[in-house]
Amino acid sequence: MRHLLLLLLLLLASPFARAQEPGAAHGTHEREVVVNDAVLVPQGRPERVSGEITTRRFRILHTAAATVAAQDLARQIEGIRDGFGNILGRDWPGVTEIRLGVGREEFEALALPGGRPPGWAVALAYPAHQIILLNALSLHEPDGQQTLRHELAHVALGQLAKDWPRWFQEGVAQNVTGENYSLTHYSALFRAVTQERVFHFEDLEDAWPDVPADVEIAYAQSAAFVAHLSAKYGPQAMGLLVDGVRNGEPFEQAFGKAFRTSLLVEETEWREGLAARYGWLPLTTSSALLWLAASGLCVAAYLRRRQQKAARLEEMAAQDAAEDAALRVLAARLEEMAAQDAAE
Repeated sequence: MRHLLLLLLLLLASPFARAQEPGAAHGTHEREVVVNDAVLVPQGRPERVSGEITTRRFRILHTAAATVAAQDLARQIEGIRDGFGNILGRDWPGVTEIRLGVGREEFEALALPGGRPPGWAVALAYPAHQIILLNALSLHEPDGQQTLRHELAHVALGQLAKDWPRWFQEGVAQNVTGENYSLTHYSALFRAVTQERVFHFEDLEDAWPDVPADVEIAYAQSAAFVAHLSAKYGPQAMGLLVDGVRNGEPFEQAFGKAFRTSLLVEETEWREGLAARYGWLPLTTSSALLWLAASGLCVAAYLRRRQQKAARLEEMAAQDAAEDAALRVLAARLEEMAAQDAAE
């Protein structure tokens, strides 16, 4: 058990090594971009577009190569949008346009003039214009649905109101994608709690940390706090918060009216409960440790089996070598007897 706890500490307490610049995004965020420049003006339908599929609240423009992907997306996109109401309590107005191309060349050809995506991006959102740009190949990757939902979240918040705190935007986006349930988020909050590095949300209103390990904590605590608000107050109160900000109220004022408490009071209460949810105690009383123990036993059994197999192979090799040596001795003896018979 002591070894298992040590393994857990190494897994959770040490920052994950990531090939990224200081302050860069991680996970799904590494490959998605938000362009909040309202000055960009769409210039009609891009030349590479060969078809259009419309649903009740979406218009999907696609290239010839992305036809099948567009058809698949059209069948699920309305249901995905309905799920946003469970978090925000509101649907955003109007029709959202999704531009779908296959490969880098088509992806860039569908971008707005002046809003070309970076070389590493597979998705891009223009919230001010209700336009999302997607590389269709990304939809078939393991995190493809997360990328799509994340971009939709930025469009939703951009259309519902302005001037959202950075932590709230990222928290909502991660809740609608389900990223808030990941092991990466849990480990980041575990480190934040055990190392007393939880940020105050006033410090995450506009800026984001510079150190990659702190960026993980910022994302994780934003997702956890939004999940806390949604679970405690429900979509109706979240909807009132959206209404207040949309009507021009400062975020904290709208927060107080919607939840009947201040952001500072709610944050303080939430922070006080973090140790019980992300410290050492829940690991020793929940299924997390059992899962780790089971994993450790599986690894140990696998290694033991490999050792047994290696030992058996060595034993068989030794037996083969002994038999070969015996055969050589026998052959030599036969040759010697044959030579003696010939001499006689």
